[in-house]
Amino acid sequence: MKTIKGPGIFLGQFAGDAAPFDTWDGITKWAADKGYVGVQVPTWASQLIDLKQASASKDYCDEFAGVARQNGVEVTELSTHLQGQLVAVHPAYDEVFDGFTVPEMRGNPKARQEWAVDQVKMALTASRHLGLSAHATFSGALVWPFLYPFPQRPEGLVETAFDELARRWTPILDHAEENGIDLCYEIHPGEDLHDGVTFEMFLARVNNHPRANMLYDPSHYVLQCLDYLDNIDIYKDRIKMFHVKDAEFNPTGRQGVYGGYQSWVNRAGRFRSPGDGQVDFGSIFSKMAANDFDGWAVVEWECALKNSEDGAREGAEFVKAHIINVTDKAFDDFAGAGTDEAANRRMLGID
Repeated sequence: MKTIKGPGIFLGQFAGDAAPFDTWDGITKWAADKGYVGVQVPTWASQLIDLKQASASKDYCDEFAGVARQNGVEVTELSTHLQGQLVAVHPAYDEVFDGFTVPEMRGNPKARQEWAVDQVKMALTASRHLGLSAHATFSGALVWPFLYPFPQRPEGLVETAFDELARRWTPILDHAEENGIDLCYEIHPGEDLHDGVTFEMFLARVNNHPRANMLYDPSHYVLQCLDYLDNIDIYKDRIKMFHVKDAEFNPTGRQGVYGGYQSWVNRAGRFRSPGDGQVDFGSIFSKMAANDFDGWAVVEWECALKNSEDGAREGAEFVKAHIINVTDKAFDDFAGAGTDEAANRRMLGID
């Protein structure tokens, strides 16, 4: 068995225009001060990382990682959640998702999609320069507007969407293979890969590509009423990343999974800081240990109620309390009889 690494924190919800969140030096010092030993980096946050330079220069990456280490943390993974989303966008979302790209790509879906592919590929190359093994992203979505089967979906609509999704991602997965990086899709509502079934549909179309893997985040499964513990056992060989994010689902006579278009505070399902929701993290960390997961436990702070500073500080403490330092021996070794093969055969009555 292997001991999970952590605590780490995803910086996507914290990077901003004000100190200490506006510089790489400042935000890594902040993370260490909160109790973290690792940081997951959003590559769209240009105040933290120059992705183009990181993909072109190992020296830049060495310096980037060196600043983090000097401040007490290491880089756990890079993320292209926003860029990955743009690899596949249904036209209904064109205007909304234009905000995920640079100004010069807005209003041009084809150019935006090409830019997004290039961004993910650059991040995979940069991940290799940083000596990382996994990368976080979204799959994007072509068929999400047709999630609910009314009106009846035309025959072949879903299959065509997943064929196209696989066509777009296969060259990126091949680039991940060339760089020795596991591409980890966060299984997430709003993406075509939003549960185990859809991940399997995609996996079949990319010929079980060895670099097509999962970012496991139980909060998204709680809000879908999916068995998030069984999911770990089913996909243990594909789970290469882990977000520690909590959630709660409290349906009423007025609303359920869909939330009635309400704000996060007023939804039946909402995200919470680690320990404040309904996720059984004790069982999750136990399964991760039993399954030899040796990646990072990374807090992703998203809470409808709690202040982000408190959530970050408490999140580090929460992960530390849940990491299992795995044993290197069986608990009952003291009672071992010290037998050998001959003794075993005698005990079984085998001549």
